[in-house]
Amino acid sequence: MAVDRHINFFELQKASEKPGCPLCRIISDRADRYIDNMLFEHVSDRGFRALYRAAGGFCDVHSRNLESFRDGLAVAILGRDILEDRIEAFKKNKPWKPKGKCPVCAERDRIEQEYLSFLAQSDGDSQDERDLRAAFTASDGLCAPHYGKMQELCRKIPGWLREFQEGKFEELLRKTETFIDLSAYGRQGEFSRLPENDKVIWKELARTLRGRADGGH
Repeated sequence: MAVDRHINFFELQKASEKPGCPLCRIISDRADRYIDNMLFEHVSDRGFRALYRAAGGFCDVHSRNLESFRDGLAVAILGRDILEDRIEAFKKNKPWKPKGKCPVCAERDRIEQEYLSFLAQSDGDSQDERDLRAAFTASDGLCAPHYGKMQELCRKIPGWLREFQEGKFEELLRKTETFIDLSAYGRQGEFSRLPENDKVIWKELARTLRGRADGGH
């Protein structure tokens, strides 16, 4: 299937120019915009209020920055619903167990599936597909969790993407093993000759294994 130059193409291209997993960056940016727009536009929507209340509000990750958003009244209205439910549970001496899913997590899952499926379609020979591959293979690539999610969601992963991603992971493993070996006592001289990035390769390893800038794994 041909990949057109629509919003997915341009967002992936732009995110690929920056450090880290491009999809983690897209999701983080989209999550902030989603929360901001939701607070501004949907706080009076009874359907959304019901979903939000059933979920017990945002999850711990996505509620961390509520104090920084522009609409304090919306935060107060939505928070009041949750606090009422918490107080009721306290009075009944019962555990508070929301049954819904954080709305931002649900949106994050939708974005993941959309962009991973989009990438999985980029195996043709059109100019758009070649441009997308060139941009993506110049990036840090997908984190391990997002590549794993792609394997779950997509029936077939393009050969170029599999080669690029798994090559990245193998190279990271090699550098990690070198870092560990040269961290041994008596090998300080060899360690000092490592490239500066390789001296802190454990940071890249942590980012690659953790994934998602929003921490939502």
